[in-house]
Amino acid sequence: MTSRTLTSQRLCRCTALAVMSTACIAVCAQNDSVTVPAGFTGMLPGYLAPSALPNSLAMVPPVPAADSSALMLDKEISRRSFLLRDTARWALAKSDANLSFPHAAGTFSCALNAPVSEAATPRLYKMLRRTLADLGGSTYAAKIHYNRARPFIWNQEPICTPDDQAMLAKDGSYPSGHTAAGWGWALILAELSPSQSDAILQRGLGFGESRNVCNAHWHSDVVQARSVAAGTVARLHADEEFRADLGAAKAELAATRSKGMKPDRDCAAEAAALAIKPSLAQ
Repeated sequence: MTSRTLTSQRLCRCTALAVMSTACIAVCAQNDSVTVPAGFTGMLPGYLAPSALPNSLAMVPPVPAADSSALMLDKEISRRSFLLRDTARWALAKSDANLSFPHAAGTFSCALNAPVSEAATPRLYKMLRRTLADLGGSTYAAKIHYNRARPFIWNQEPICTPDDQAMLAKDGSYPSGHTAAGWGWALILAELSPSQSDAILQRGLGFGESRNVCNAHWHSDVVQARSVAAGTVARLHADEEFRADLGAAKAELAATRSKGMKPDRDCAAEAAALAIKPSLAQ
């Protein structure tokens, strides 16, 4: 990936040090006001032009109001997440927070029962890199408008990625860019591999819950991000290049399975971590 000069003064507020904010890197990958260093995250420009992305501000309700039942639920789930600190579930949340490639490509490999990598599934690998830009970017209209403070600012508790805390404190929480990426990937992969769709969608839900576990997002940030992701995936299906890549990735995944290739992650450990839930609401 070569360095790119990026567009949109209003939307692209990132710096090279802040690109791990999903929505920010997504907009920056398509736009023009900062330079992203070569290979910084492994993300590629998306399939959709910024003007073609769904308008998340029009899709999601306002941030939960003070003293509302929705905000009470957000705070309760935030408190419950403290019980997971320093457990295997906390470690998985930290792993899920890492959207750099090649790491992020393997997120759904256990659910797919197949490796996902540039070597094993190059077309699928590239599609994940490109859709990260579309899915993350789709959250940014609402993120900028609401500029919601994250739960760690309210509760003053640790997050699972402390090195990102200063950057996240300046980045809007609603809706969650990480969750949009994970749920969008889950929808795409469930279409590629219908026989594994239950496991894929369960992993996608867990990926979003990781943002609560991490103390980086409120529950409502995660819930509303799934709606934005679904809208973005629907819009992607109108793109001819995306549809071509989807078909190629499906054939590629089938070929990989026919060779008996297995996931390159510890799937038993992942399943055990996902099973640790202190009654986190869905």
